[in-house]
Amino acid sequence: MAKTNIVFIGMPGCGKSTVGVILAKVLKKRFIDCDLVIQERTGKLLREIIDQEGIDGFNAVEDRINASLEAENAVIATGGSAVYGANAMSHLREIGLVVYLRLSYDRIASRLGNLEARGVVHRPGQTLRDLYEERTCLYEKYADIVIDEDDLDIETTVQCVVEQIKRMPAEESGQE
Repeated sequence: MAKTNIVFIGMPGCGKSTVGVILAKVLKKRFIDCDLVIQERTGKLLREIIDQEGIDGFNAVEDRINASLEAENAVIATGGSAVYGANAMSHLREIGLVVYLRLSYDRIASRLGNLEARGVVHRPGQTLRDLYEERTCLYEKYADIVIDEDDLDIETTVQCVVEQIKRMPAEESGQE
């Protein structure tokens, strides 16, 4: 079965949603933001889920909902913590081509600022550097394509993704 979806993973602030919306227009696909799907299905803001369920509880909810996502011909932007969900990542890899938008720690730090204000899922006392180092290996593990964005603007990032998809065998890329 062809993978008709493109799934973005990466740190918060790397541009998954922004690049995803533009890519969806370019490829004439629909756009799905997993954070919004989680909010719709639970009827709660992400922050409320974290406050009520804790980080592990949030990760479990995110994993369950992302693992049940049904989509065809879509660009999907996951939350930065989606890679903690093995069930979700297995499912997303089955239904789509996983693209890791890689941005250096310094760029992420300058874009994000305060973790609390941005609503980034992290454990008490965990720094952005800790989070970056913890997640980077997971993003690399699950990625079919890695786009280094450090010196790219949004339009160039979208072009790079399109070029990389075109280089993939048709059965893997969903581009017939």
